[in-house]
Amino acid sequence: QVQLAESGGGLVQPGGSLRLSCAASGSRLSLYAMGWYRRPPGKQRELVATIANDGGTNYANSMKGRFTISGDNAKSAVYLQMNSLKPEDTAVYFCSAFTSHGTYWGQGTRVTVSS
Repeated sequence: QVQLAESGGGLVQPGGSLRLSCAASGSRLSLYAMGWYRRPPGKQRELVATIANDGGTNYANSMKGRFTISGDNAKSAVYLQMNSLKPEDTAVYFCSAFTSHGTYWGQGTRVTVSS
C-alpha cells in the first residue's frame, strides 16, 4: 500500500501561482512514476502531468508552458508549480503514484482561481 498526502491548494487570483506538493509513504519500492491529475467542477478527471523516476515528464497539452512537474526520488515526493493560473484551472487536484502492483491516489487538494 502507498499513502499519498497532498498540500498547497487554495484560492488564487487569475494570473497568480501556486505550488502543490505530494509525499508518498508506505510500500514505495515498486514506485516508478508519480503524477498530478485534476477534476474540474462537473467534469471528469484529466491528466495534468506525470514524472518518471528517470525524470521523464509528460504534460497535457493545455498545461504545457504554465505548469511544471518535478520530483524528489529520495523523498518519494512530487511537486506541481502552476503559473499564470486561469479560472478554468479551478479543480480538485489529485496526486497519483504508479507502482508495479497498481496506481494509488491522494485525497485531492482544491484549487480555486477567482478574483
